Amino acid sequence: MSNYFSYLPDLAYQSFLSDSNSKQNYLLVKNLFRRVKLREDVYNSITAFVKYEIPDGFRPDNVADELYGNSELDWVILITANILHLHDRWPLSNYQLYNYAENKYGTDLNTTAYYETKEVKDSKNRLILPAGKVVSSNFTIPDPDNPLSTLNPVVGISNYEHETRLNDEKRTIYVLKDIYIQQFLLDMRREMNYSDSSQYINDKLIATENTFTKSP
Repeated sequence: MSNYFSYLPDLAYQSFLSDSNSKQNYLLVKNLFRRVKLREDVYNSITAFVKYEIPDGFRPDNVADELYGNSELDWVILITANILHLHDRWPLSNYQLYNYAENKYGTDLNTTAYYETKEVKDSKNRLILPAGKVVSSNFTIPDPDNPLSTLNPVVGISNYEHETRLNDEKRTIYVLKDIYIQQFLLDMRREMNYSDSSQYINDKLIATENTFTKSP
């Protein structure tokens, strides 16, 4: 993420250090509240993005290195994939997932969390029941090829399987194609410029109001 901070403009922030007694004392910091998003025309263009499956154990910098040849563009991966909260939206490695699930469920790790349907087709290969519908363990349907009997097409899903599914759903992301990266970075620099205001010093610097009343 270090590369990201080079794009952030500066902020002259009033110094609250104990030895500061002048209204001219400021600290120069990066404006972390300055945010940027994709241009609407790019965001709405499906041709600008590529579907990507995050491999086990990959971090955003690994993905950036593989797709763009630069691991420091990990922040581009997160912005273009619309991932604001890395902890909640990025998949755990298999090792991390097992530890997480074990800590969460303890001895109930492999206990059945719920039941769902298995796919059922008749002898003519017609779909009678789709898979994946949450049902009770005693759910039954008439046998499509023998109306006098019933089927119990259900399977139990354990707590660990459930957590694995949730984690796998996070593996599919859509990221900006590499041919658009340079344009995105140019837009990023332009959008990070400040516009004229009472706080304006230059395109890359504004100052907060200083509340000190003492003269230097």
